[in-house]
Amino acid sequence: MRSSAVAQVGGMWAWEPDVITSDLDELRSGGRWAVVVPYAGDPVLVRFTQWSVNPPSEPIGPWSGAAVDHWQSSLDEEGYIRGVRRIQEHIGRGEVYQANLCRVLSTPVAAGEDIVALHLALSHGNPAPYQSVISVPEVDVHVACASPELFLRRDGDMLSSGPIKGTAPSPALLLEKDLAENVMIVDLVRNDLSRVAQTGSVRVPDLLRVEEHPGLVHLVSDVECRLRRGVGWQDIFDATFPPGSVTGAPKHSALRIIDAIETTPRDVYCGAVGWIDADRNAAELAVAIRTFWIRGNTLSFGTGAGITWGSDPYGEWQETELKARRLCQIAAAPAAVRASSATRTGS
Repeated sequence: MRSSAVAQVGGMWAWEPDVITSDLDELRSGGRWAVVVPYAGDPVLVRFTQWSVNPPSEPIGPWSGAAVDHWQSSLDEEGYIRGVRRIQEHIGRGEVYQANLCRVLSTPVAAGEDIVALHLALSHGNPAPYQSVISVPEVDVHVACASPELFLRRDGDMLSSGPIKGTAPSPALLLEKDLAENVMIVDLVRNDLSRVAQTGSVRVPDLLRVEEHPGLVHLVSDVECRLRRGVGWQDIFDATFPPGSVTGAPKHSALRIIDAIETTPRDVYCGAVGWIDADRNAAELAVAIRTFWIRGNTLSFGTGAGITWGSDPYGEWQETELKARRLCQIAAAPAAVRASSATRTGS
C-alpha cells in the first residue's frame, strides 16, 4: 500500500495534502479537494496542494490481481431473489414504488497492493466518464471508481444531476419497466434539488437518453436547478444524499426497506466520489457505482439493481451479474506493467 495520499479526479492528478477532514464545513476554507462520501460512514475530504495532468513522481505499486475464485457475495442468488420478492411485497402494500437492492462482493488481496494500479487497469479496460482514484493511507481510504453516473455537478449557482435507471446488454433489450423506473427517479431527483433551488428553476433538459458503455447500455436523464443564495455544501448534501438512483422512491421508505433486507453495509458503494473546487464553487461528483475499495487486505465491489412491481427476480440478479462481470475480470488480472507504463507517459 502506498505511503502518501494521491488522487486522480476530473482528469487531474493530485498529491501533497495539507488538510484531511470529515467535516464538509471545512470546504469554506477554500482550495481544491478530492472527496469520498460513503453511503455508510464518514466523508473523507482531502485538500491537495499539487494538481497536474501528469502523475506524481512517487512510483505506482503493484496490482497482482484479485483472487477471483474467492469472491464472496453478501447475498447469494437465492438470497437476492428472496430480497427482490420482499421489496415487491412492500410495493404491493403501497410503502414504496421502487427500491435499489445491492450486494457487496469481497475477496482477499495481498498486502502492499496499490489501488492506483487497479485504477489504471480499469481506465484501460473499462473507460468511464467519471473514472477516478482516491487513496488516503492516513485514514485507510482506497477507492478506484469507474462510474458512468453523475451525482452532482456544480458550476457557480447551477447544480445538475444525471441519474441512471435502466440497464441492459443492448438498447433493444431495455424494457418498459426500465423507462418507468427512470421517470420515477427523475421525479425524486427533481424533489431533492428543489430543497436547495430557487423557486421555479428545477428543469429536466434531457429525459431517457440511451448511453452505451463497455458491455451494456444505460438509460440516463438530466435534472438541473439554480441554487438559492447562501446555500452551502452541507445544505446540498443534506438535500440530495444518498443519490436517488441507488435508493428508491419515496427515498425515506426505500432507505428503511434497504436497511432491513441488505445484509452488509454498502460502505463506499452508492456514495459519492469526485472533486470540489471551493474557490470557484465548482464540482463534479459521481455516484460510487462500478467502484472498488480496499479495507485492510480485503477488496470489495458493489453491484445492484432497481426493483419495481414489474421486476423479474431472476432477471434482476442477472443485471447485478452483468454490472459486475467485466470489472471483476479486470481486477483479477495483474496490472503492474500497465501501471508502470502510465507512470512514464503520464497518461
